[in-house]
Amino acid sequence: MREAAAPLAAHLAATLGGHSYPAPTTLSNREAFRQCFHRHRAWILLMTTGIAVRYLDGLPQHKLTDPAVVTLDEAGRFAVSLLSGHEGGANALAYRVAAVTGAIPVVTTATEALKPLVLGLGCRRGVTPVQVDAAVDAALAAASRHLTEVREIATIDLKRHEAGLLAWCRQQGLPLRIIARADIRCRPWQREASAWVEQHAGVAGVCEPAALIAAPRGALLLEKFSRDGVSVAIVEDPLWSGWASCL
Repeated sequence: MREAAAPLAAHLAATLGGHSYPAPTTLSNREAFRQCFHRHRAWILLMTTGIAVRYLDGLPQHKLTDPAVVTLDEAGRFAVSLLSGHEGGANALAYRVAAVTGAIPVVTTATEALKPLVLGLGCRRGVTPVQVDAAVDAALAAASRHLTEVREIATIDLKRHEAGLLAWCRQQGLPLRIIARADIRCRPWQREASAWVEQHAGVAGVCEPAALIAAPRGALLLEKFSRDGVSVAIVEDPLWSGWASCL
């Protein structure tokens, strides 16, 4: 980690409950990392993915035992799940890092990445997991889709600590993508503006723009669907896979 990244590292450690490693004085950064690698269950590396790959050379042993590794650039733009994404929890960690820094979480494991649906959620303060569950079930039924097709949940940063929403996401094993209010304000992709939301959140709407920002290649499959204090929008992302080479 470069000295310039130290404030970001300290912020992540304090917020996520970890330990920040300063630059070593007697060893190279790479050698110090190799000695510490297996002491922890998760790592956030503030460096390029290319450098991270070189640091990890020869260290991974098995996907069930390797620590989770997420790389984050020093500008806090992309949180990349690099190692032990599914089994080790790096995918979930990438979303936690993104929620703290405003970065875009990057997950490439097929189990998560190839799911086509993103749900945008808005809710009244104090909603329960039961209310969220009922609204999501009804919205998915209206679109003739299933929760197993959902890749992630997206909401506005004002709801990052909404207990009922967080509890429901944990229960379902779904990552929560936090979208900055400023981004929603700049890209108000809302079919019909809500006066109540404008008054309380300063944006025209939450669920539709949050889902569309989280899945920029996608299209709105279900417009804002509201039930018992919870609003849901569904965006479907196009899927493709395979190998590609540039000559």
